[in-house]
Amino acid sequence: MAESMKGLRRTCRCAELTTENVGQTVTVMGWVQKSRNKGGIIFVDLRDRSGIIQLIFEESDTGVEGFEKATKLRAEFVVAVTGVVENRSGAVNENLKTGAIEVRAKDIRILSESETPPFPIEENSKTKDELRLRYRFLDLRRPDLQRNLIMRSKVATLTRQFLAEEGFLEIETPMLTKSTPEGARDYLVPSRIHPGKFYALPQSPQLFKQMLMCSGYDRYMQIARCFRDEDLRADRQPEFTQIDMELSFVDVDDVLDVNERLLQKMFALIDVDVPLPIPRMTWQEAMDRFGSDKPDIRFGMELTNVTDVVKDCEFVVFKNAIENGGTVRGINAKGQGGMARKKIDKLVDFAKDYGAKGLAYIAIHEDGTVKSSFAKFMTDDETAALIKAMAGENGDLLLFAADKNKVVWDVLGALRLELARQMELLDKNEYKFLWITEFPLLEWSDEQNRFTAMHHPFTMPMEEDLQYIDSDPGRVRAKAYDIVLNGNEIGGGSVRIFDQDIQSKMFEVLGFTEEQAQEQFGFLLTAFKYGVPPHAGLAYGLDRLVMLMAKQDSIRDVIAFPKVKDASDLMTEAPGHVDAKQLEELGIAVIAKEEKKAEDKE
Repeated sequence: MAESMKGLRRTCRCAELTTENVGQTVTVMGWVQKSRNKGGIIFVDLRDRSGIIQLIFEESDTGVEGFEKATKLRAEFVVAVTGVVENRSGAVNENLKTGAIEVRAKDIRILSESETPPFPIEENSKTKDELRLRYRFLDLRRPDLQRNLIMRSKVATLTRQFLAEEGFLEIETPMLTKSTPEGARDYLVPSRIHPGKFYALPQSPQLFKQMLMCSGYDRYMQIARCFRDEDLRADRQPEFTQIDMELSFVDVDDVLDVNERLLQKMFALIDVDVPLPIPRMTWQEAMDRFGSDKPDIRFGMELTNVTDVVKDCEFVVFKNAIENGGTVRGINAKGQGGMARKKIDKLVDFAKDYGAKGLAYIAIHEDGTVKSSFAKFMTDDETAALIKAMAGENGDLLLFAADKNKVVWDVLGALRLELARQMELLDKNEYKFLWITEFPLLEWSDEQNRFTAMHHPFTMPMEEDLQYIDSDPGRVRAKAYDIVLNGNEIGGGSVRIFDQDIQSKMFEVLGFTEEQAQEQFGFLLTAFKYGVPPHAGLAYGLDRLVMLMAKQDSIRDVIAFPKVKDASDLMTEAPGHVDAKQLEELGIAVIAKEEKKAEDKE
């Protein structure tokens, strides 16, 4: 039967005790990690969020009743123990923060008993994700997950403090908003008061923070919950958290400056120095050198454009790509010239997953012999010139893609990262930051047969490119910027359009009629009639940022209650069915997919 803690008060957390506390009487409370009964003496490891302290129970200290209680202790029992801190009688445990001390128990109360957990509560659990997520309340007791969530809390607290000192105001924006057509799918919320109408959960606070700038609040920040109904990956969730900010009377350099100093403060939490200023690279340079707008610069293996070198060769793959306006580019995997053919074939299959029709290669063996997948289409001189252009040396593997630029970039950008993983070039202890700037304002969508905004419709074009907005929209660059860390985009933003004419032109280029623009964004366009300050902003993905700081592979390990790949919650079994009365009140009828298919056939 559970005992009351009445009259007891915890004096400290378990791992807050040090050798300076030796001789003091303390009361600690927590969960039993493990218990070892050695006959006349019982050793118990007691755990709370701070760590573990070893307790010693002997009948001469606790009395018969207390010692009897100690014999009943099992994993995950919750106990309160009062005792005296002593130096360890046995060997010091170097793996514990409290490994030099122990608490000799004088009194114990069992506050709560526990069934045998379905898996051990231990670091680096090998238990399957599905089981751990079903019992997430137990999984969250693991010390590694607790450290992650403690770090997340520290990052959030530091961010609030730093931005407050920089003059930012924390202002909450609505969770029930209006659905907009651009971007990912919205999560919709039916209105009971307005039958047939729906709110949308915010994908970001974008429009509201711009309105706050129109309202004169100058510097806004919010740790904001956002929602997107999209397919999940290791670094995505249907609900996520942004560190969101907006600033008035600023340009690109001002936003980058305050955020560089914020990042430097954040990473000091994990004893990582962020040298300032953070390097900058234009989008075009990033694509040309790395095949990615979020390049990992912890290693080289950069792309080389060899179009001019091979333009006169007889290899039809290269020729056709060039004649169709594409390029031929390659990467040099240093020291991989002896790679087995089966492994190269797997790289070819990998490249095909990213749109390649194939992958050409030249393997230079350590003895200088050359094996090429397209040797019969090249003269010896042409092959030598190509190897030279690629800075190929004995022992290197040269890999080539030929197609439209986008395909070549996608293929070689992904292949570069895959090779880096295989070659163990990715050091989680190394943090390389990079700003990517001057993104294209627009990108062509074959699916929609129109230009779409690469970031969002409120991004300011670079002034010198405005002249091309009608004649060559794809040429226009944006005053947009992303902050990249080790190949991950951790944040992004832009200078916003604050001129009503430019905003109207942007909607026109994106295919909006005046009526459609007014219907979707009328409140913003109306606000633009009443004096709008130049403004800009940026938002970080807090989950992804903390994931990298904690050296985790998935954001699920830094979120308290995450969803799985189908956007469901294994612990609460959400989403779930609701009863007919609730649906009736909302004026909603649920049609099963099978019924819908049958209706469509009719």
